Amino acid sequence: MQTKIQKWGNSQGLRLKKELLESAGLKTGDEVEISLEGSALIIVPARRIRGKYSLENLVARIPEDYQPEEVDWGKPSGREEW
Repeated sequence: MQTKIQKWGNSQGLRLKKELLESAGLKTGDEVEISLEGSALIIVPARRIRGKYSLENLVARIPEDYQPEEVDWGKPSGREEW
């Protein structure tokens, strides 16, 4: 696929065909990492954090002697009701 670098505001960008993105497992809005190898730009999906932690594992790390406390956030600054 051949495309052209275009100016968008103060940035430059590439338009990529939908089929190319689908083949790479990407869609509009996905984050990517771009690196340079020699004179070639390498574009890969950014590592996804989603799914890295589970609620069960996080709760299991809470110490057994943990005692939650009420925190005073001060007087309301708007229309909050506490």
